[in-house]
Amino acid sequence: MNDATIGRNYAETLLVLAKREGQAEEWGALIESIAAAMREDHTLKTFLESPKLAASRKIEILKKALGKRLPPLFLRFLETVIMKRRQMVIPAIAEEYHVLIDESEDRVHANVTVARDPGEPERDALVRQLSRLFGKRVVPHISVNPDILGGVIVKVGDTVMDGSVRRRLATLRSRMLATATR
Repeated sequence: MNDATIGRNYAETLLVLAKREGQAEEWGALIESIAAAMREDHTLKTFLESPKLAASRKIEILKKALGKRLPPLFLRFLETVIMKRRQMVIPAIAEEYHVLIDESEDRVHANVTVARDPGEPERDALVRQLSRLFGKRVVPHISVNPDILGGVIVKVGDTVMDGSVRRRLATLRSRMLATATR
């Protein structure tokens, strides 16, 4: 079994527990912060992957460090992950958790490129239009690139919709050149 599959199984369990506690978004942030710490902090990563330390000792140290800051059920989940020696899959668990929560909330993330920073009314109109188009709630991640001249480029998963002025001008240019060479 690969890390993504294992991560998905644990993420499904975590989501069930989080929903039971009414804290799905908060627990997503918690698992993501632990995953980010593992990616960024070499000492933490080494501590967690060390075969020299028993799982019980790792749990004891984590309880001292995080015990008061984490919900008890979330901490128990982490203990189980460590006892099963799956602690190095925590980044995959976090990634899969976010996918699952997006599915359960019927939302998608869209990378949106615009020529200039949109105001709040423009942003809201864009979100409404994209939500209607995809039939789901859209969470936009907006980036500004003046090179597209105008319009918008939207990427959701593998789907790319290029409504930029730059692309339209390039298409027009190609048509004009094709017509001129006839």
